[in-house]
Amino acid sequence: MSDVEAVTALGDPVRRRLYDYVVAQDHEVGRAEAADAAGIQRTLAAFHLDRLAGVGLLDVVFRRPAGRAGPGAGRPAKLYRRSAAEHVVSLPPRDYGTAASLLAEVVDTLGAEADLEEVARRYGRRAGASAGGGVEEMLARQGYAPYREGGAIRMRNCPFHTLARDFPPLMCGMNLALVGGLLDGMGETGLSACLRPRPGECCVEIISKNNED
Repeated sequence: MSDVEAVTALGDPVRRRLYDYVVAQDHEVGRAEAADAAGIQRTLAAFHLDRLAGVGLLDVVFRRPAGRAGPGAGRPAKLYRRSAAEHVVSLPPRDYGTAASLLAEVVDTLGAEADLEEVARRYGRRAGASAGGGVEEMLARQGYAPYREGGAIRMRNCPFHTLARDFPPLMCGMNLALVGGLLDGMGETGLSACLRPRPGECCVEIISKNNED
């Protein structure tokens, strides 16, 4: 499926609501759960979820509920989760990803990580100073998909996922400086950004300075 088809699939408001719900969860979502969350019938939810999977926005897995196994366990349930695939639409076509990758390679080759982090920190401060709302709202606008875990703020999405995969130390350092700058710009003196990588999520976590190790 093309990127245009994937983005177009989200034009339906019900489909978008289902997509937003699934990607916000920390577990794979079944049709019944998704239907309840969207306030629609299960058959309609199944149709839209399969459409989202068909264009590559969701992945499908089949899994039996916990504790059920053996011949009498029944068929595995069909579950949905966020796809790791990226979809970008630009008309006319632009290739900013290649430019970003080349620039990252130059910084990495020259050993200019400290300069990159300083620029990221300054950018974050400017963005934080002009941001309205709370920290989680600001992070959501930046594409981080934040959520609370105990007293910490974790982020399900890394806006720099592809570059972080190819240049992990470089991009994680930049990301840490950027998030720290955002907090500084917002005047959040009681919060601190730290590196706590977790598979499938952003490498940065925000904690209270009172809870720093």
